[in-house]
Amino acid sequence: MQTVLYPLSQPLGVPLEWKADVDGIENQVITLYPSQTREVWEGFGAALTGASGTVYAQMRPEQRREMMEMYFSPAKMGYDRVRIHMDSCDFCAEMYEADGDEADAALERFDFSRTEELILPMLRDAQAAAGRPLKIMLSPWSPPAYMKTNGERCHGGSLRPEYAGRWAEYICRYIREFQARGFAVERISLQNEPKAVQTWDSCVYTDAQEKAFLPVMHAALARNGLDDIEIFLWDHNKERAFERASAILDETTRPMVAGVACHWYSGDHFENLDMIRSAYPELKLILSESCVGFLRPDDAQAHAAGAVQLSHEILGDLAHGATAFYDWNLLLDERGGPNHVGNFCHAPYLFDTKAKELRPQLLLQYYYQFAHFIQPGSVRVMLSRYTDRCEAVAFRRPDGRLAVVLLNRTEKEMPVHLRLQGSVASLTLKPGELAACLI
Repeated sequence: MQTVLYPLSQPLGVPLEWKADVDGIENQVITLYPSQTREVWEGFGAALTGASGTVYAQMRPEQRREMMEMYFSPAKMGYDRVRIHMDSCDFCAEMYEADGDEADAALERFDFSRTEELILPMLRDAQAAAGRPLKIMLSPWSPPAYMKTNGERCHGGSLRPEYAGRWAEYICRYIREFQARGFAVERISLQNEPKAVQTWDSCVYTDAQEKAFLPVMHAALARNGLDDIEIFLWDHNKERAFERASAILDETTRPMVAGVACHWYSGDHFENLDMIRSAYPELKLILSESCVGFLRPDDAQAHAAGAVQLSHEILGDLAHGATAFYDWNLLLDERGGPNHVGNFCHAPYLFDTKAKELRPQLLLQYYYQFAHFIQPGSVRVMLSRYTDRCEAVAFRRPDGRLAVVLLNRTEKEMPVHLRLQGSVASLTLKPGELAACLI
């Protein structure tokens, strides 16, 4: 078996030699079981935000091409999907609404120009780099202020029940605007972080409120000829994902839902994914948002810790049944913004708006190890590992090869013996190292 290990420390790869397991090795083993298959992997992607668009507009054409080729070219990271906010989110320079006129019931004054200006230049360039249509997930941060109980976009509040139908039509209008320009909207979530009361764009849905809005949204999609659009519940942290799904899904609502979307900000909670997968095996599980707070350029230790932490998250999600992963902002400025409430975060690419330099971050290297090797359409295969300190996931790719991603979360070197169909290949992972192995 031709096998190459690609550790971060040796990006050109290291050939691995397989030997017959004549002695029946028992210790420090990770055994692969390619006949034991699970879910199909949809793909990796990132969010196109107003903040990303504001920064992108300041970059030179060659810098834009460099970034988009890295993210979306099939020869590199091969991202095949994006997540986009409807109206403004925290990662915008200001709050805005496509139609904030309460008197405009027919949405005749719906204004798509902010999305056209901030998002579509990135989306067009990303698709050009990908050489294929990208799959779009749309998520709302808040309905227009007049539709909400608190009369403002921020500080939570809830959707007023009398505006449920109008809000559903508003979301459909967003979908149609993208489609009219030739973009493929694949799915929506009903609300970004429906439990969060934030100083920025936010809206609270209880279990009962989300369950009440679901059939309204489902009917609106059908009425607009958009019944192929997938609906995802929750779109919030994993610790309550199973509870939310259980509260909403019944004989009537279950056929309306394609899956459950989760964020990572409250910790692992991978068991929630297991419970959803067990109770609702037809549902897709996706990680729709993740990032770390802004990291100072001179803090190498924090950069390494953040990259390892997010790699742990991705490995855990994949090992527990996730079918897609969306990073948060694909691009931010040197401060981790712009952000209209100062909620600065990190991204795989930062652009120094003063020096006019595009600066790839350590996190990008870690994401590359996943996205480059685990291709869309890959099927997860089972494995057994000797310690939880070495995290691992394996996929059978469309080209027939096995891709194994390994993470050493410890501060010591870690020996690993890969075992496959009676043969063993040995390797050593450096402290904190993420490695991909192609078999």
